[in-house]
Amino acid sequence: MNTLPFTKMHGLGNDYVYVDGFLHTVADPAALAVAVSDRHRGIGSDGLILVLPPEPGVDAQVRMRMFNADGSESAMCGNGVRCVCKFAVDRGIASANPLRVQTGRGVLSLSWTAGSDGSVESVSVDMGAPILPCARVPAAWPGLAPHEPVVASVVLASALRSTVGDGPWGALDPVATLVSMGNPHLVLWCADVGAVDLAVIGPVLERHPAFPERINVHVVQVIDRGRVRMRTWERGSGITQACGTGACAVAVAGVLEGRMDGVVQASLPGGELRLSWPGGSASVTMLGPATTVFEGSWVHDGAVVGA
Repeated sequence: MNTLPFTKMHGLGNDYVYVDGFLHTVADPAALAVAVSDRHRGIGSDGLILVLPPEPGVDAQVRMRMFNADGSESAMCGNGVRCVCKFAVDRGIASANPLRVQTGRGVLSLSWTAGSDGSVESVSVDMGAPILPCARVPAAWPGLAPHEPVVASVVLASALRSTVGDGPWGALDPVATLVSMGNPHLVLWCADVGAVDLAVIGPVLERHPAFPERINVHVVQVIDRGRVRMRTWERGSGITQACGTGACAVAVAGVLEGRMDGVVQASLPGGELRLSWPGGSASVTMLGPATTVFEGSWVHDGAVVGA
């Protein structure tokens, strides 16, 4: 039997298994993601993240590939990319500050701050500008033009309501907003996030035919113009402790709808994120922690991991 070294890390409880792709090759990362993510028979995580050399010609120090617990690959993960920064800097793979990370969303710039022990403690990420045209989220809905953004759409929300039924929808406002941060997000508003049966509406909306690449679902409670509370159903992983790109999408949606100002503190089950978006074509900035949990070795027969 062979072993594959790994590191378990999390950003606000959004946890992933990290593998050093500079040293190790994973032949089938989708299968490995499913295996390691199992919380009873594996390591337990929301997915797998490979920290790799950047592709030739790309101006970055490292590359991130992220796989959900069901093996599907996503372009971006806000909590995950902060941990990629910590992984790379703490292990001496890279030392640049800001660090440039190649992702499925493009190359992102991450500024990091070290704690008292010299390791990376918090990371600020330039997440890029939000993507709002319906077709680029992507989403398709009768009556909505592909080039138009879906902001506070009563038509969209009403159609979703007919899909999930009146029961679970009753705790939500009859509006919805779509935002892509390199991965698609559906933002739903409510008076109390605890009153929403996310386990019921999440899987239905994730796989709704309006969303050809599935979608992340967020229920959001506005505390005041600078603070929200939110819960997330992530495509491919289910209910998670936090979603960095989702928090960015919520900040964007709140500004677009006039519910919030440009600086937002988001309270998630796993902790706090600080978001900033001045509007227009500007980038969203996300500030939050990155934490190492433990290191270990995954025992395998070579079929999933490969050489």
